[in-house]
Amino acid sequence: MAELDGSGDAIAGTGGTAESANAAVDSGLTKRLARRFPAASLAIRNLSRQRLRAGLAALGIVIGVFAVVTLGMLGTALQTAALAELGGLGNQVIVSPADGGDALGPRELAAIEQAAAGGGTVVPLKSGGGAVSGPDGQSFAQLYGTSQPAALFGVGGVPDYLRQGAVVGDDLAEGLGARVGSTIEIEGNRYRVVAVIDSEGTFSPIRPESAVVLPPGEFVTDDYTQVVVQADSADDARAIADGVRDRLNAGEERVSVLSLTSVLSRITEFFALLNGFLLAVAGISLVVAGVSIFNVMLMTVSERRGEIGVLRAVGIHRTEVLRTLLVEATLLGVGGGALGTVLGAGVVVGIALNTRLPLDAVFVPTNGLVALGAFGFGVLIALVGGLYPAYRAAWEPPVESLRG
Repeated sequence: MAELDGSGDAIAGTGGTAESANAAVDSGLTKRLARRFPAASLAIRNLSRQRLRAGLAALGIVIGVFAVVTLGMLGTALQTAALAELGGLGNQVIVSPADGGDALGPRELAAIEQAAAGGGTVVPLKSGGGAVSGPDGQSFAQLYGTSQPAALFGVGGVPDYLRQGAVVGDDLAEGLGARVGSTIEIEGNRYRVVAVIDSEGTFSPIRPESAVVLPPGEFVTDDYTQVVVQADSADDARAIADGVRDRLNAGEERVSVLSLTSVLSRITEFFALLNGFLLAVAGISLVVAGVSIFNVMLMTVSERRGEIGVLRAVGIHRTEVLRTLLVEATLLGVGGGALGTVLGAGVVVGIALNTRLPLDAVFVPTNGLVALGAFGFGVLIALVGGLYPAYRAAWEPPVESLRG
């Protein structure tokens, strides 16, 4: 038993030696860091002596940065999602007969194609109305004639070129009991359903959910009631609209040209104004946090006047005192800003995961800039809040500081 006890003592002694060695290593590392970054080491030590006060000051930065990140990233994500949904609509130019006209002839169509050359796809439309019968019922529907349904609707499953058959809107197909492969009847003519339009992912000047698209040859008239130009970009849409007006409305107004790009621009301006307002409101909380840090630093300096006076008296230069106090304020800003940024980004991602807000609308470069900007602004506010107290303490004569 004595040998066993001695062995246990030996093991305990070995463990104590290992702990002492680790403590020595940590102490040596701390000393090396302190020698390398004396201002940061002293600032951390000072903040650790006043944890509650420092924590409350940092909490103001956390709340301010959290508000800026959350509101800024949400506003940007909403704008990104809205523009992604409406982008195709904003690139459309709709040309219709002017007041008094009822159709667009070959001359007008040729002028529109010239204006859109190289900048978009021209989709001539014939339109009308009629009763449509299906396997389970009958309904009145708007009839459109075009050979390019995919260019008009821009959704998958719709054929690029329509030679025969019919493309039916989803709501109408459900009411008629029709699906791909079914047969519908319009004014005594039978058509096979070749595709069903998914209206949820469709932006078009017509109502696709209750429409039937047929080949243009199924209509009696050779003229078109409307021409839709699907431009490649918003700039192309503006250029095409101007080109159509120059070609067809130079002498008299023969056509009406509607470019939905202007509507999209108004939406973009609205979101920009909304984001600016939200960021301004959130920025107020950061300014309040800066005032809180100013107050904390001012009180801290007042309580440490004697300590600062001693440091100055033993030869510590005023710039070292100034640097140490500014590092304290900066550490409060960095800690609070980092925590506020992480919490704000986490909340926005959580909202996207639990709502219909697309997650890819959150992870855009602009939101990265918002997060970095909020973090930087939080650090700046903390630094500005500690600047005057630090300057006042560093430039106060040592004799006055020692008097308290």
